[in-house]
Amino acid sequence: MSLVLFDIDGTLLLSGGAGVRSMTRAFESTFGVADAFADMVIAGRTDTYLLSAAFARAGLPDTVDAHARFHASYLPVLADEIRQRGRGRYGVLPGIEKLLAALHERDDVHLALLTGNYQQAARIKLDHFGLSQFFGWGVFGEESADRNVLGRLALVRAEAQSVPPAARENPVVIGDTPDDVACAHAAGAFAIAVATGSYSVEALQNAGADVALPDLGDTDVVLETIRTARRLRVS
Repeated sequence: MSLVLFDIDGTLLLSGGAGVRSMTRAFESTFGVADAFADMVIAGRTDTYLLSAAFARAGLPDTVDAHARFHASYLPVLADEIRQRGRGRYGVLPGIEKLLAALHERDDVHLALLTGNYQQAARIKLDHFGLSQFFGWGVFGEESADRNVLGRLALVRAEAQSVPPAARENPVVIGDTPDDVACAHAAGAFAIAVATGSYSVEALQNAGADVALPDLGDTDVVLETIRTARRLRVS
């Protein structure tokens, strides 16, 4: 049995930059600072981390209230921006619908999200691209700025979600960045990295991915990789 934890952006879908456009608009409208996220590394980071980095750059107080104000501003902007194709790739990535359908049908696989997106932002993206039905629960960016903490939290939450011990003992994280790989290993999980985001197969291999694939288009290959994955023990 396996617990399979999916990242969203660059792994399941690409939104043509809707996320960063929305964060930029929301930050300016809330705090009066333009281009707050310009030149930041976005891929692999949690929304909470990025917001704290923007506060530090702008010299603004990083408070619970400031995070709440941004969150309230950001979500309706994202709901608008997600409908715009923007620049770059836009849509569900190759093979994702077939893969998720195949995993969803299996009794020995339990699916969940492990994403740096805020929970409601994740739902906006998944709803727009028709993928929400595959994920009943997950861990999200507002729960920690540190993605590694989210990986460990996912295993705790899996127990609360009645995921069987055999699946919790064989977690697999699927993501597209070195941060996803690090997150997987911090949780003692098998890291499947996919080069459909900002990083090449070689870069993901160098980051320590247990398996790095060009995409998730070959369902049989991905299913076999998950089936044979073995939990990595943290020394």
